[in-house]
Amino acid sequence: MKVDDLILQLQDVINEAKSMPFSNGKVMVSSDEIYDIIDQIQDAMPAEVRQAKNIVADRKQILAEANREAENVIRAAEERKKAMLNQNEITREAQAKAKEIIDDAKHKSAEIRKAANVYVESIIKRTEESLATQLSDIRKTRANLANSQKPKRD
Repeated sequence: MKVDDLILQLQDVINEAKSMPFSNGKVMVSSDEIYDIIDQIQDAMPAEVRQAKNIVADRKQILAEANREAENVIRAAEERKKAMLNQNEITREAQAKAKEIIDDAKHKSAEIRKAANVYVESIIKRTEESLATQLSDIRKTRANLANSQKPKRD
């Protein structure tokens, strides 16, 4: 189960709990049920951390592929440049065209890297925000649980 679903389940347990008379809104919940859900949340958290690591690994793979593609384009351009240099009449044109291809390849490579970084950064940011929200919700729930277990002083 996802952490989000477990938190919703925890909220449902609290929302469905019976209200204590004269307790100023306090409710009675089964600690076993709450602890079971918290244990499930703790088990699910490493899975979401693994997911974040996979996203980082995907980013590295995307960058590696972009670099390989750029290197292949550059190598092809350099080979084409050498072949054209062997022809006496069009040497200048060949140099200009090869430079243009290399510059274009470098530009495309930079664009691919930038797009990959933006994509991965947005995924990591969303994951980080989700984890932060979930952690905050868990802390609030734990605080509410702790507060609900304290004897009320009148």
